[in-house]
Order: sequence, then structure tokens, then C-alpha cells
Amino acid sequence: MTATAPRLRPSPIRRPFTAAALVAVLVSLVSGLLLAGAGPASAHAALTGSDPQDGAVVATAPKEVTLTFSEAIAVGDGSIRVLDPSSKRADTGAEPKDLSDGSTVRYGVDLHPGLPDGTYTVAWQAISADSHPISGAFTFSIGAPSETTVALPSEEVGGGPVGTVYGIARYAAYAGFVLLAGGAAFVLGCWPGGARARPMQRLVVRGWLTLTAATLAMLLLRNPYTGSGKFADAFDLDGLQAVLDTKPGAALVSRLLLLGAAALFIAVLFGTYARREDAVEKKDLTFGLAVGGTVVAAGIAATWAMSEHASTGIQTAIAMPVDVLHLLAVAAWLGGLVALLVALYRTPDIGSSAVRRFSRVAFASVVVLAATGIYQSWRQVGSWSALTGTRYGQLLIIKVVLIAVLLAVAWFSRRWTGRLTDAVPAEAPEGAADPAEAPDDVDPAEAPGGISPVKTADEVDPERAAQLARQRAALTATKEKRIRDADPERSGLRRSVLAEAVIAVVVLAVTTMLTTTEPGRTEEAAGASAASSAPAASGPVNLSMPFDTGGQNGKGTVRIDIDPGRTGSNELHVWIDGSDGKPMDVPELKVALTLEAQEIGPLPVVPDRLAEGHWSASGVQIPMAGEWKVDVTVRTSDIDQVTIDKNVKIG
Repeated sequence: MTATAPRLRPSPIRRPFTAAALVAVLVSLVSGLLLAGAGPASAHAALTGSDPQDGAVVATAPKEVTLTFSEAIAVGDGSIRVLDPSSKRADTGAEPKDLSDGSTVRYGVDLHPGLPDGTYTVAWQAISADSHPISGAFTFSIGAPSETTVALPSEEVGGGPVGTVYGIARYAAYAGFVLLAGGAAFVLGCWPGGARARPMQRLVVRGWLTLTAATLAMLLLRNPYTGSGKFADAFDLDGLQAVLDTKPGAALVSRLLLLGAAALFIAVLFGTYARREDAVEKKDLTFGLAVGGTVVAAGIAATWAMSEHASTGIQTAIAMPVDVLHLLAVAAWLGGLVALLVALYRTPDIGSSAVRRFSRVAFASVVVLAATGIYQSWRQVGSWSALTGTRYGQLLIIKVVLIAVLLAVAWFSRRWTGRLTDAVPAEAPEGAADPAEAPDDVDPAEAPGGISPVKTADEVDPERAAQLARQRAALTATKEKRIRDADPERSGLRRSVLAEAVIAVVVLAVTTMLTTTEPGRTEEAAGASAASSAPAASGPVNLSMPFDTGGQNGKGTVRIDIDPGRTGSNELHVWIDGSDGKPMDVPELKVALTLEAQEIGPLPVVPDRLAEGHWSASGVQIPMAGEWKVDVTVRTSDIDQVTIDKNVKIG
């Protein structure tokens, strides 16, 4: 690996900006966002239904318990546990059965026969198709509710210290990919001379190291992250083997293999390519590196697409390639932006042509980001209500606003880029002595800058000559840097690019937060499902419905009471009053209950006549909570009949 000639470095006190300062600023910003967003990852698959329903009271013990999810999940032994009131297992302990049918994702476990009455707890844990662990619990009762001694863990799966470290590794992986792919693309496509610049070499290599370390950490922590939550389990070989058999584990291993190819790419870029002098050979090598680098970068980006949001949901065949393009565009823009920032502050020899080339690359990246981002937003959000009413949608709005600000700052950068020129080193004033042209008899102490003039090979020691050459090169580089720093256009460009980089870091942090947030489309669907099945407040139900059969004395009012108005056994009373307000007998009265949201019913109820205008039925079973439709059929004569209905929440 080659580098530029060593330069005399100014004192750290006089240097306003260094690479270390840049890294410190970026790490501080990312860390702040990480700590603000740290915590358990939101569920990406959602429990949309169960049988028995949450809070349901069933008359007899069911043979099995089934759970329905919004998308594909991975389950194993113990993923679904049913516990009786004394915390003992009520299920058989076998691996959950896959009862999925078409687009419906359903799993179930068998229960022991002859379970006694009481309240049972269903605790479940699985891995969503987009790699995130999910868990939850609910209860149902047999016969009647009872007290239970079941104590469920208060900490969600994927949370705790392991979840925090795993989340930091996830952020670091994205940042490392952006620096690796974007920095290499900047050198190869915008500034080939940067391959010899140590700051560029350090930037790309650090991106590779960050991505590699983060990937290894995620692979080791995957087992405790989705399971026990204990760091010690990171080195459990059985658990690691189980991780390797999953889609996220395969993606992480594939990423490590591709990072090996990326290491070879870096070695060639900063080694053979940097030393190549022949124009034709360098052009051929540039083409080869561009093709190989694009393939490797696309492969690394695909390891995210194949295991996260894009791999599940609707239109996955389109979503995954779009996600790869989106990640590549992010890396080309944001990674190139950081590379440009480092080049402007740390290398004095970057020319205006390189800056203009990056400006064109950034514009193309923004176009790709806009197109792919619109599609991804529609796919993950799906509606205006999900955009404004879910956490995913709100984060997406923040990201759009930040990108708008970033584009506004980029517009100023383009203006500075248009004015940018390559400064020509100032000529020495007439009559000034040039150290390289000083006569041989000049005393070294009187030479400009205290540097001894170069003499013939017989008069100067070779080591001393080499030292003088390095000093002269350092002075020349320092002089050129001073001239460039004095250029107002270049200074303005530095400030605007620095502002872009700071905003870009925040955009990247928000983007990675989106990957750990439940998509708005899924959250809204799960919320609607939960709302339709959530138990209402228990209490007697009172209805009053007027009717008119159309015949003589065919008008009146039906009054219905359902007590206690909850799942399980209920008492139903029906009173019929005539148009004069007095009790009214009718030849026939029928009642039916229907839970349309769950396609249950109609459940017929045939009440018995107790007195004039008064009917009742006992033991009316309400199998689950929800919004029930109560149909009442009243017949006042052989030909005069009407059916009336009303919706009521029963829980």
C-alpha cells in the first residue's frame, strides 16, 4: 500500500478540524440517537387472533389453542405454552403445529384432556420473518374466571442489556457499510488520486472493520437476543448452530464471506490500483474494480434485504431488489459525503473536478433514493392514517423532513462547487531566492526556512539528501494547502459539506431506527384486529328496539336485558310492550346473536314465556368478547312478521 509523501503537520492546537474530531462528532450524534431510541424492538409480526380469544370464557375445555399472526414467523419447542391457574403446563409440550392455510399464518398446541375450570394463561414467543423477536401473553377461562399464580417475565424478548448492545451493533453495521461502500465508490469514481491518500485509506478500512466487528457481534448475540437475554449464551455452540439454521443467521454468515471479498477489493484499490501509472492499464483496472466492487456491495446490501422488512409482507419479489438499490444509493450519497468531507479537510490536493463528479453522483443517488423511498413508504405504511398515527409513520415523516433539509444544504454545496477552481500556487516575488536554486556557496543557516541547499552527489550525504527532499515536499504541500484554505469558495464548500454530513448522520440513525420499528401497515392492521376482539367492559346489556310488522296492532317495542353481559353464561330477558305501553303477547319470538367480525353465528336463542309480554332464556353462551349483532324476530299474526337488529359490545 502506498501513500503520499510525509508532510510536516501543524500543531494540534492550530488545527481547527481533524479526522479524530470528525469521528468523535459522528459517534456522539449516533450514540445520542441510539440511547434515545434504545429499548426492546417493536414487534414486526403481530398476533391478530386466537382461539380461544383473549378474555374468553368457554363452557368446556378446548382440545387445542391456536394463534394467528399477521406474517410468517419461526417457532420452536416451548414457543407456545399454556399454563393452568397453578402455573403448571396445560399443553402437551410438543412443538407447535403449523396450521397455516394460504395467507393465514396460524400455529397451535394440543391441550391435556379433562382440564379443570379456571383461568389459563397462554404465553408465546417467536421470531418474526423480518428477524425481530416477538412475544406476548393472554388469558382465557374454562367455566368461570379464577385467580392465577402465573408470573410472566416483565422484560420483553429482545430487550435488556443484550437488546441494547444488539441494537448498537445494528446501527454500527449500517454506518460501516456506508463508509466502506461510499468511501470506496468516491475514490474509484470521483477521485482516483485519493487511492494514494492515507485519510481515504483509513476511512474505507475503518468502515470495513466497523461492519465486520458489528456483524460478528450480531452473530454471537443473536441467540441470547432472541432467547434468554443473557450474554453468557453468546458462546453456546448449540444456540449458535440453531442461529445458523435461521434466515437471519444465514444472512450474517453471507455478509462475513462477502466482507472477505471486500478486503481483497480494498487491498487492490489501495495497492495495485494506487501504484498503477500506465493510463490504459489503469483504465482496465478501474473497470474491473467497479464491476467487482458493485457486485460485492450489492451482495452485502442484499444480506439486509433478505432478512428484514423487504423479505416479508407484500410484493417481496419487487421489494428486495428495491431495498438493495436503496441501500446502495444511501451508501453512495452519505458515504461519499463523508469521504468528501475528510478529503476537503485532510488532503490539500483534491481538485474541483473530483468535487463536481461527486456532485453528479450525489444527484443520481438522490433520484434513486426518491424513487425507491416512495415505493418502500407505500409498502410499509399503506395509508394516510398509518403515516400519521403509527410510530413508523411518524419516524418516516421525520426522515423526509431531514432529507428535505439535507437537500437544501446540498443546494448550497452545489453553488460552492460551481464556483470552485483549482488554485495555482503563488509565484515568488521578483528577486526572491528559491531554495532549490540557491548557489552552492550559500550558508545552510542563511537558506530560506533554514533548509540546506541541495548540492552535488559528491558533496551531500544520500540520507541527508533524502531528508531534504522530504522537507521540501512537505513545505510545498503546506504552501499549497495554505493557498487552498485561503480560497473562499473552498472554505464555503467545507462548511456546507460539514453541515450535510451532520444531517446525514441523523438521517442514517433515523433510517436504522425504522428497521427496528413495526411497519405502519402491520401495526394498523394489528390494532384493528385487537380492537375488534378486545373485551368490552363487563356489565348488563340493555337494549330497546321499536318494531312494526305492518299489520293490525303490529307496532311496539322490544326490550332486552343480557346479564352479566360478558363472555360465558348469561341470562337473557325479553319484554314486548305494545303501542299503548302495556305488555304485549305475540305468537312467536326468536332471538339470534352474531359476531360478524369473527364469522361466528348466528347463534339462535329460543326464550320461554314467563308472563304476558315477558320471555327469558338461561345459560346463553357468549363465546368471546366483541361487537355482537342481536337479531329479534317478532310475529304478530300468521302473516305479519318483522326482524329487527342492533349492535352491542359484550365483553
